[in-house]
Parts: sequence; structure tokens; C-alpha cells
Amino acid sequence: MRDQDSSVRTIPKGVIAGLAAVVVAVGSGVAWWTWRTAQPQAGSPDGAPAITASPPDITQVPIEQNVQIYWLKSTGDRFELVPSTVAVAASGQPDALLKSAFETMLQDSPNPAEFTSTIPANTELRQISIRPDGVHVDLSEAFTTGGGSASMSGRLGQVIYTATTLDPQAAVWISVGGKPLDVLGGEGLIVDQPMTRSSFDQNFSL
Repeated sequence: MRDQDSSVRTIPKGVIAGLAAVVVAVGSGVAWWTWRTAQPQAGSPDGAPAITASPPDITQVPIEQNVQIYWLKSTGDRFELVPSTVAVAASGQPDALLKSAFETMLQDSPNPAEFTSTIPANTELRQISIRPDGVHVDLSEAFTTGGGSASMSGRLGQVIYTATTLDPQAAVWISVGGKPLDVLGGEGLIVDQPMTRSSFDQNFSL
């Protein structure tokens, strides 16, 4: 009969060594993870998460866009409103685009061989905004000075058509020096508020 101890199988030394290596590797991994979680985040000395800067808002970056401003063209015995496409720098917001269009119309002189303007040269844009009820334009008091009825009608048409360059159906509210414009010029042209391209064409002749 064999000795009872001889029936116990001996585990090879290689297997024991392999198991020991696994235990050491796992233990090292746990220790490394524990150490990393205890460290402060890079760029933050108090251990708080680093704050990443938000990307810039591209809608606020001025870009060049094409818009139409309106001049007057002589046809012999009368004027007609004619659009001129110009490149303006704006942030991409409709309000900013209209503001740039108006400033271009008020500051630039049209080509005298083709177009003219009856808006007084020292007229300034005080404010322009797009609201639920239409486009609101506030001009300086110089807008109402000088010229007869044809001149007044022409400058009114330039304002209304340029203000509606983004939406031809929009209503336009005009004020001068912060006050609603009711009568224009010494001859007393009645300005109904708001005005549209259609109402201007029906009530004013150039």
C-alpha cells in the first residue's frame, strides 16, 4: 500500500510564480489608480476640475455680407428708387446688418453719374432695431431739413426701402430725435406710422 502522503500532488513551482506575478500586477494597478484619484487636476492647485474656456461666439465676429441700399435715379421728369448692392461688415445679426447698411447709405456718396440721394449729408442714424411689430429707425433732426416735397418723398423712400432690405414686407416705424415722425418738411407731408413699401408707393410720388 502506497504511503498516504505520496497521493498529494505537488503544485509546480512555475504555476506558483505565475500566480504571484498576477497578484503583484493587480495590486500595483489598484495602487496606481488610488494615487491618481488623490492627485489635484492639472492647472488647478486646489484640486478643483480645470475650467475649459468656451469657444468664441462666431455670430459676434464681424464678417462681410452683401446688402442692398437704395438711391434715387433720375428718369427725366421724376425719380425712381434703385437698389445698389454693397458689402458691409456686421456680426451676422439682422440688427447689426441693417445698422451697417444705413451707416453706409448716410456716409457714402452715390455715383453722381448714376444715382443721387436727397437725405441731408449731416443726417445721422441714432438707432435701428428689429422688433415684433417691424423695423424701428431713429434719425437725427437733420433728416427733416432742406428741400421741397420731391426731396422729402425721395429721402423717405430711401429710408423705408433700405430698412426693409432684409424683409420687403416689413413695417417701418420712423422717428426723428426720438420722437415719432408725423409730418415731414415745410409742405407738411403726412407720414402714417408704420409705413411699408406698398403704402409708400400708394401715397407718395417721386
